[in-house]
Amino acid sequence: MTKIFVLDTNVLLHDPQAIYAFEDNEVVIPAVVLEEIDSKKRLADELGRNARSISRLLDGLREDGRLHEGIPLRNGGLVKVELNHRSFVRVQEMFGDMSNDNRILAVALNYFLEEQDKAEEERRQIVLVSKDVLVRIKADVLGLQAEDYLSDHTVEASDIYTGYSTVHVHPSVIDEFYSYRFLSVKSLNLNVRLHPNEFVILRDEMGTSKSALLRVSQDGVKLEPLFLSNDPVWGITARNAQQRMALELLLSDDVPLVTLTGKAGTGKTLLALAAGLMKVEDEHKYKKLLIARPVVPMGKDIGYLPGEKEEKLRPWMQPIYDNLEYLFDTKKAGDIDKILMGLGSIQVEALTYIRGRSIPGQFIIIDEAQNLTRHEVKTIVSRVGEGSKIVLMGDPEQIDHPYLDAVSNGLTYIVESFKAQGLSGHMTLEKGERSKLAQLAADLL
Repeated sequence: MTKIFVLDTNVLLHDPQAIYAFEDNEVVIPAVVLEEIDSKKRLADELGRNARSISRLLDGLREDGRLHEGIPLRNGGLVKVELNHRSFVRVQEMFGDMSNDNRILAVALNYFLEEQDKAEEERRQIVLVSKDVLVRIKADVLGLQAEDYLSDHTVEASDIYTGYSTVHVHPSVIDEFYSYRFLSVKSLNLNVRLHPNEFVILRDEMGTSKSALLRVSQDGVKLEPLFLSNDPVWGITARNAQQRMALELLLSDDVPLVTLTGKAGTGKTLLALAAGLMKVEDEHKYKKLLIARPVVPMGKDIGYLPGEKEEKLRPWMQPIYDNLEYLFDTKKAGDIDKILMGLGSIQVEALTYIRGRSIPGQFIIIDEAQNLTRHEVKTIVSRVGEGSKIVLMGDPEQIDHPYLDAVSNGLTYIVESFKAQGLSGHMTLEKGERSKLAQLAADLL
């Protein structure tokens, strides 16, 4: 063993299997971490579930030995619960607080000082692992090495799948496509892999304006033309190439999973709602349009709200209602409620109520999916029944969850996990269409 990893509470609450992510090194769990986990185990949310999971995991390991002495793990590592934080006085002198974070820092510092007393060839590297930025900064002040927990990162931020590629080719290739209405993927001799349902923009390498927009077939072998024209969908017309590609996926009956990402104002919600209304109300392909979003506040939580369930949910669901009012072209306040009540085929719901359901024959839209964990996304997609289509969308750069970021959230996770599957399609919307001011704010702020 060459390293000792000291884990913060938030790492275990984020990933209960985190103790197995450090190969054959020693994993140390400070005793105060167990106290913090115990305080969360009665919660009914994701944190409570994870707290109970790690509690059961550690209890099962007790059959193999004593946790304070160290128990071997199946991956060759060792897990240990550490009671000693005698270096706390030094931490307290520097930060002046007996907080749990400082007790965790004291455990890491104690290990570091013990290793410093050993011969150089015998010393092990001490690493504090925390998803709390300030804890990592404090560790740096103390001279400790600290890292974010990266095992949950699906991909580097710069490598996140966009759903389309731009390829520069000889003009004869573009002419061939327009003549035969398809191209072989192999004929392009690309250095990158194209995924099923990925879009390809062919541009003339000679610099002319000649171009073509194609879509990779579900088997990943051919490049085919888009089957949709740019006609309005419930009054909505695609304003740029990415929006047109997104509508292609949203209206394709053979793509039951669609993911959309993009900054605020790029049209994700509006496009998905327009496509859903067309499929449910006009084509009757699905029995119901179900729209849901997680109840995660931006800023300070406003607390409990009065009224029945629908009244409580209205503030959280208002962005959905705003888009529906635009699509239905309502004139007065309250008109949209009457329309939805009359139709009966459109349901706006909080994501809280999806767990445990089986949802067949429905067009499902999950908004703000970037605030979901990987487990929550798995729970939601596994609810999808026969004949349903699910659309997950959000902005990975606007996350309100304390332990998620652009590459560890559930939306990015499902984009990367399903990009090679013929049943799914993804599109990253880049150009804001809400207003010039909204686009400027998204770019500059």
